[in-house]
Amino acid sequence: MRKIEQDFLIEITSVQKNGEDKDEIKVKTRGTVKKINNKIYVAYHEYEGKYPCSCVIKTESDEKLSIIKNGSVRSKLILEKGKKHYCPYSTKEGTFIFGVFADDMSVKYNQESCEIKLKYALDINSQLVTRNEISISAQKIEKEGEKSMYILDKTIAEIKNIIADKIFDLYKEKIESVENIPHFDMEIPADTNHGNLSSNVAMVSARVLKEAPRKIAEKLMSELENAGIKYVQKIEVAGPGFINFFLNSEFFSDALKEIGECGEDYGNLNYGQNKKIMVEFVSANPTGPMHLGNARGGALGDCLAAILSKAGYQAYKEFYVNDAGNQIEKFGKSLDVRYRQICNENEDIEMPEDCYQGQDITDLAREFFDINGDKYIIEDFETRKKALVDFALPKNIARMKSDMEKYKIFYDKWFYESELHNSGEVKRIINLLKEKGYTYEKDGCTWYKATEFGSEKDEVLVRTNGIPTYFAADIAYHYNKFITRGFDACIDVWGADHHGHVERMKGAMEALGIDRNRLEVILIQLVRLMKNGEIVRMSKRTGKAIQLSDLIEEVGAEPARFIFNTQEPNSGMDFDLDLAVKQDAQNPVYYVQYAHARICNVFKQLSKEKLAYYESKETNLSLLDSEHERNIIYFMANYPAEILRAAQKYDPTKITRYVVTLATLFHKFYSSSKIISENEELTCARLYLCKCVKTIIKNILDMFKVNAPENMIQEAN
Repeated sequence: MRKIEQDFLIEITSVQKNGEDKDEIKVKTRGTVKKINNKIYVAYHEYEGKYPCSCVIKTESDEKLSIIKNGSVRSKLILEKGKKHYCPYSTKEGTFIFGVFADDMSVKYNQESCEIKLKYALDINSQLVTRNEISISAQKIEKEGEKSMYILDKTIAEIKNIIADKIFDLYKEKIESVENIPHFDMEIPADTNHGNLSSNVAMVSARVLKEAPRKIAEKLMSELENAGIKYVQKIEVAGPGFINFFLNSEFFSDALKEIGECGEDYGNLNYGQNKKIMVEFVSANPTGPMHLGNARGGALGDCLAAILSKAGYQAYKEFYVNDAGNQIEKFGKSLDVRYRQICNENEDIEMPEDCYQGQDITDLAREFFDINGDKYIIEDFETRKKALVDFALPKNIARMKSDMEKYKIFYDKWFYESELHNSGEVKRIINLLKEKGYTYEKDGCTWYKATEFGSEKDEVLVRTNGIPTYFAADIAYHYNKFITRGFDACIDVWGADHHGHVERMKGAMEALGIDRNRLEVILIQLVRLMKNGEIVRMSKRTGKAIQLSDLIEEVGAEPARFIFNTQEPNSGMDFDLDLAVKQDAQNPVYYVQYAHARICNVFKQLSKEKLAYYESKETNLSLLDSEHERNIIYFMANYPAEILRAAQKYDPTKITRYVVTLATLFHKFYSSSKIISENEELTCARLYLCKCVKTIIKNILDMFKVNAPENMIQEAN
């Protein structure tokens, strides 16, 4: 079952009556209030005030005492009607009084506030010692621009709680408590003929309740119809036992009003609770141009970070530059061969197969020669290689940064692997693993006991020449993320060829005392480039690869970013170059942009005076009762939940698909409805609807760094 949980500012007041005198103690604290079926949970963690007040859980089967230490309160109070509850709290003298609160207790709760009043206090032996009146008042806290729950979420939560309560009331003899009710779902049916919401509770509960699902559903429906659920117009039982809920006109009006009032903040969540989360993506080797795999990973990582920010995280973007290790050795060797070929044109100098073969290597060696001539040909290999790398590597990194900016990706930090080596962090991590007993020496190498943490084989950390491996540096890098810089979670976007590295890295984090689940790795599958119905072959090794910069030049950054996020990363992708530049409904980004431009055009048809007139009128949103209008409103009401799902699954494609569907719904509405008409009330309502659709489309396009044009012809020109 779904739990309702809300942040509250809690005020606890204890009033002790001594004759006519009252001694009042007030405590303010920030905490959490939960309602799980018929139980109220109050948890508070810090307080402001002279006297602390502390509560404790105690039921017939569970007894725990809270502790006040150095002014810190970390405690919890669970209240359930009809049961006795023990609540020790400190008086101004610093002693504890144990209160026993039974039926003489009142509780008022909703998602906005909680009021609890407890009437008397007894000691542990049930002897009356005082008649303190204790009240707990809690008001919801909302950060600016954020909402804990939107109308649709609240409605679903309310229905689920009422369903659970009603099942418990109907079947008390078969289930000990509401916690024994199996988990059930509230889903949005694809066909609105089956309602706006549907629950499978009867089917999943049939085994526990030992009754046919249809019979359970019919009993529940009778109870639910009398429950007075705010936004529910009617309830039906369908098929084997689905319970379908049809929402009333008030819901659609309030949901649309909520979108309009929130404006560009609509969909903002505090799900992430301001936790620090890093998304590290692309991180291509700086030894050559970036390819289509980097383009796909870049689009995914950047858009995912935007979604996580909207969901309430502090999202941080980073590019890890592998400017040390074997690939740099290979880069230097490749440059050296090309340089010697240029200097000695008449000599037959072959490029070894294990070197980089791309044209970019030749171009860099030629640039170096044009500046320095052949003066380095007499130097030894190491000196010449260092000079070539020192010249070429900064150029490649600068080009990578430039390409990323053209692709509208701006990182918070470019982190260099060499920093880990120069600062001694790699060596410290190796020593830390040694201290923990997770290394051993063999064949002149230092090995990490990876098999103790789920890997198929152990891994080398230090080679026979004393140089740490790439894996050792990567462990140090992730330790730096979690421990040195304090990120709560980290997401790595890697190519599919790194799948074997995932468990190794998670295991290494566990070896260092870091929860492996704090590291999430997204693997992206290969991209095939298509043009004129044929595959455009890619081969970085032969120098015929299609580069990221080529893609941006041919189709533009915005279509590429959007289209790459139309398919989940774990599936292979055909990127159609022809489709990306089309200006029709087949091109998803054009289709969405056109919906936004259409809405802008609607408002342009109105004079400033007329628009001001409509905006000043009181809008009767209940007039929006057609099928197309209701479908759009309901779909927009589900936008915050879609943001949540995308953040939970680390999947930006959910939002891409969402906005394409929203554009489709709007185009249907636009084609079937006259927005500006002689009916001023209806015109006013439909303009309000258009404004809300425009807000969400622009919101998503802004997140994905895609332009939201006001005029498609103007934008094309």
